[in-house]
Amino acid sequence: MSNPLIIERRGPSAVITFNRPTIRSPLSIAVLEALIETIGSLSDAERLVFTGIGDVFASGADLREIATVDGSTAREFAERGQHLMALISDFPGATIAAVNGYSFGGALDLALACATRIASPTAEFCHPGANLGIMTGWGGTQRLPRMIGEAAALEMFITAKRVPAAEALRIGLVDEIDDDPLGKALAKYSRER
Repeated sequence: MSNPLIIERRGPSAVITFNRPTIRSPLSIAVLEALIETIGSLSDAERLVFTGIGDVFASGADLREIATVDGSTAREFAERGQHLMALISDFPGATIAAVNGYSFGGALDLALACATRIASPTAEFCHPGANLGIMTGWGGTQRLPRMIGEAAALEMFITAKRVPAAEALRIGLVDEIDDDPLGKALAKYSRER
């Protein structure tokens, strides 16, 4: 199994790449814990950039792990994701989601926690919980309505609608579209908050 995260320092930037595109780079418990530890060690970075490989940014929580969550473990499961999103939101430098492809569920929550979102023209955003019988517990239900308005957010949550990059730009879900979102993030954005 390949390492689920690639961490690179590129000058003043730290790039975190989700590295399991064949299974849509799920944000498993192990990945969440690695992200929490990694972000803590990168506090000196001017920019923290998240991206994926190929046509996959990342998917949400690992559905196999969600299937094991019950009443006694649900709170801990949600709080782990909430803690990660708070670390991203409160990061002292710029935080950028360079969304190169599918960004579903918890990965969308992660992108929402970033100050800036740059999407490739083929990126898609979705909260598929309605189709799975679950709802995000990682802060997306608060961040998404503030960003795109209640009506658009409810439509995404209730219908599990896939939002393509052009529509995401129109409704304010992303800040811009670029053929090379990672390159744009590294070249353009610095301590913008």
